[in-house]
Formats: sequence, C-alpha cells, structure tokens
Amino acid sequence: MNERPAAPGSLALVESLVNTLLDIETGADMLDSAEGRGHFGIAEDAVEEARGLRESLRAALLAHAGHPPHREVTPLGELLSRAPLYVAVDERDGSATFVPAPDAPLLSRVAAAVAEGLADGTWMRLKACEAPDCHWAYYDRSPAGRGRWCSMQVCGARAKMRRYRAKEG
Repeated sequence: MNERPAAPGSLALVESLVNTLLDIETGADMLDSAEGRGHFGIAEDAVEEARGLRESLRAALLAHAGHPPHREVTPLGELLSRAPLYVAVDERDGSATFVPAPDAPLLSRVAAAVAEGLADGTWMRLKACEAPDCHWAYYDRSPAGRGRWCSMQVCGARAKMRRYRAKEG
C-alpha cells in the first residue's frame, strides 16, 4: 500500500515490522508464514511476543501523528526497557551508539533502532497512517512533518472523498 521510500537507517526495521500486518480488516499477517518470520529472525514460539511489540510500535507511531492508540497495548517504553543493549564506542573518533548484542532478539534490534532514531532526530518522523482501516507505518519526509497518510493516492484520497460526501449529504 505504501509507495513511499523506506525509513532511513535502522528505522526501516521498525517500519517493516509494523507493516507485517498486511491488512487490518482481514488480519492478513506476514508473521503467519515461516518466510515472514524468517525476515525478522522470529521463532514460531515468539510470534505472539513479536505481534505485541508490533502493535506497541504502531501505537507510538500513531501518537507521532497526533492520534490515539488503535487499541490497548503494552506501552512501548515498558517493552523496550527489557531490551539488552550496550554502548559501542568507535575507537577512531570516540563516537558512541547503542547496539544490540550479537545475535540479539528482535526486541533489542528494535530498541537499538529507536535509540538511533532518537539520536539522529528521525524517530518522530516515523508515523502510522491515520486511516482506521490502514495504520501502515511510513516515514514522513514532508517539509513541515505533517504527513497524515501512508499513501496520498489511496488513504488520502479516500479520506478526502469521505469528507466531500459528508458535506454533500
């Protein structure tokens, strides 16, 4: 659905995880397949945990766009507080970043991506589409940072048509 370029850096991981729920209305979910889980290194017995993380991320991305959570979820900060990260320091220039441990679980990789987004100022630009039948993640590259839909041609056009019809009726 989303024709936008992927989010920058490691936020692409967060964006693609949120977008594993292909269709809110039908429940089509990439995490139902071994191939979909393999893309994220998720074992079959960890799918429900990954889905919980995904929906907590979606709630945070909706908040970035000024919308309430789509449903009750575990707060993202509570989930990320369980993620093992360490500080890696570059020997050449002394710069530091949070990184997940080698072979880290998905939660740690997501926490590192969020930390990177916070450090470089991109985290708040990762949003969820305001369309209630969509909520796909997208990176808002608009100059003012006020993007509302994952796709202006699909979700934006539908919203504008609904508003137009409501005015007519």
